[in-house]
Amino acid sequence: MTTIGVAVAVPEPWATQLQDYRESLGDETAATIPTHITLMPPIDVDESLLPGIEQHLVEVSATTYSFRIHLRGTGTFRPVSPVVFVGVVEGISECEQLAHLVRRGPLAIDAEFPYHPHVTIAHHLPDDALDSAFSELSSFEAEFQVEHFRLYVHHDSKGWSPARDFPLTAAADR
Repeated sequence: MTTIGVAVAVPEPWATQLQDYRESLGDETAATIPTHITLMPPIDVDESLLPGIEQHLVEVSATTYSFRIHLRGTGTFRPVSPVVFVGVVEGISECEQLAHLVRRGPLAIDAEFPYHPHVTIAHHLPDDALDSAFSELSSFEAEFQVEHFRLYVHHDSKGWSPARDFPLTAAADR
């Protein structure tokens, strides 16, 4: 079995800025998790299914146009889940539509929680660290164009690694 996930990668310089911040809070897993907006949460799949999954993602990318993301401020899923995140304030519906398309066919899942696009900055940390993250990044802001999404594979030794990018239609037409 192989563990995979699908996400929109947050570009530089914000990716490193947010990942470094997450590490500074004491999140021991932060160094192995690229900064991202999840489209498909981690799932275990039989490695023999990967070519079909990749073909599905090619088809999804061919029907989706690039879009703008605007990240601003913080939010939390507490008390349901010990997570603090940077919010998506523009590009929400595009992320929702893309996640819906990704989570069909060979990647159809029963989601544990409703989909809510965000960038995690603190997860499973003590309440004071979660409170700090919520407060300290409340004025965070970034804007970027999403021109592709990414398939990630999890490795026990090094964490999440990009396996393949899937260009969105408008990005491919340039």
